[in-house]
Amino acid sequence: QVQLVESGGGLVQAGGSLRLSCATPGRTFSSYAMGWFHQAPGKEREFVATISGSGSYTYYADSVKGRFTISRDNAKNTVTLQMNSLKPEDTAIYYCAAGVIVGRSPRDYKYWGQGTQVTVSS
Repeated sequence: QVQLVESGGGLVQAGGSLRLSCATPGRTFSSYAMGWFHQAPGKEREFVATISGSGSYTYYADSVKGRFTISRDNAKNTVTLQMNSLKPEDTAIYYCAAGVIVGRSPRDYKYWGQGTQVTVSS
């Protein structure tokens, strides 16, 4: 079992920045691809970004390219999502997830955090 704990959500004005973090106490962290997804009220969970176990490969949703950056520190068992130039449409609950492949679908990920709320005001 992999436990994931997100932090860093909050309320920010449009154009601002937030930094989300996801930590796990597991010793196999580097063997997992890590993804970030978000889910707005009444909508399905959507892919935001993912990073391979080594950190060599990253992929982003078109809607966040150039604004968000995913990174990981395997020595500290953490993955981070730096979100810049935030827009009201980025408002959602953000979840980190761990899986064995670098995928864009929620089905590619086995373990999930509890989520953290991000609200962007206009």
